[in-house]
Amino acid sequence: MSRQLISSGSTFEQEIGYSRAVVDGNWIFVSGTTGFDYSKMTISDDLVEQTEQCLKNIQETLTKVGASMQNVVRVTYVLPNAADFPDCWPTLRKYFGEVKPAAMMISAGLSDPRMRIEIEVTARRATGG
Repeated sequence: MSRQLISSGSTFEQEIGYSRAVVDGNWIFVSGTTGFDYSKMTISDDLVEQTEQCLKNIQETLTKVGASMQNVVRVTYVLPNAADFPDCWPTLRKYFGEVKPAAMMISAGLSDPRMRIEIEVTARRATGG
């Protein structure tokens, strides 16, 4: 099985030295993804808008490798302020309400004070048969 590296074009990937996602066989590991619009390198101040953009970025990455949000088996949410997490729930439910992946939320500082949430996922493409 080959290993495939996926880039979003984010300047962070080049500067830090990582991939937006790594595909290893049927497994897809999507790096922590923030609410930046990577095409413009802009980020909203609004947590709910950042959450939506995170998930759009993740969805776009999964689409590049022939997968979708339906393939997500695990998700980790990181927020600097744990008290803000309930504000994200309607958006998270929109993307994962039917999928119901295993999940965890961590409260920790993020690398840029503009970032209010970071999300990473693990997905698995279905095998034939």
